[in-house]
Amino acid sequence: MITKNRVYKIICVVFSLLVFFTTANATEKTKLVKKIKPSIVGVGLYDAMSSSTHQLRGSGFVFGDGTLIATNYHVVSEALDPQVVQYHIVFSGTGRQPKIHKAEIVAKDPVHDLAILKIQDKLQPMTLDSDEYADDGQDILMTGFPIGSILGLYPATHKGMIAALTPDVIPSVNSSQLTMTMRNRLEKPFMIYQLDMTAYPGNSGSALYDAQSGKVIGILNKVFIKETKEAVLAKPSGISYAIPVKYLRALGKKKGFTLD
Repeated sequence: MITKNRVYKIICVVFSLLVFFTTANATEKTKLVKKIKPSIVGVGLYDAMSSSTHQLRGSGFVFGDGTLIATNYHVVSEALDPQVVQYHIVFSGTGRQPKIHKAEIVAKDPVHDLAILKIQDKLQPMTLDSDEYADDGQDILMTGFPIGSILGLYPATHKGMIAALTPDVIPSVNSSQLTMTMRNRLEKPFMIYQLDMTAYPGNSGSALYDAQSGKVIGILNKVFIKETKEAVLAKPSGISYAIPVKYLRALGKKKGFTLD
């Protein structure tokens, strides 16, 4: 016969175990984010003639030998003006006085919205996961700069999960809203991750990594806008998309870079 006292003791033990494992998981996640942060960088532009000479355009992360930076192609796609002093830059460190690195674009993949930059200094690289697609429901973390550098360079981490592996086509209300690019992607789509995660425009190029191993599984490249672009900060949809890391691996290997 189980007494009330025994039931109470069992409940206390179960509660204690839940608290222990929850605390342990939180501690491990804290350690992981702390380890990852030095690998997270800002990607931007130096413009000598602008009122803001050092402009942060998006996020990125270090990989390979420590001199390679991954980001989205759309973050660096704007052509440099040959009439003024302009060049691509990478921000590392945190705070109001980050270190500035002059960067060169060494690889582009507009189709998969990827670009690789190279800097002279060596930073701490992240490890890329395998070419296998991650499973739906996998817990993920993302670190980047969701609102840019208004108050300084302070990387923020968001958590979420992979909701689905889906073709790279944003649904439209009706066929009249389909652009030519979207029609082409409908004919020859490639698969990307749909995420149950809140992200913002400044997160473009952020590393999407496994919440346990810290290995990069994708690169955040867009968010689903449910109303207008102006409302994306105030009313985020909570639906984001990321390019699987296999395409970054392929781009790096095509250029002869040693990735792992």
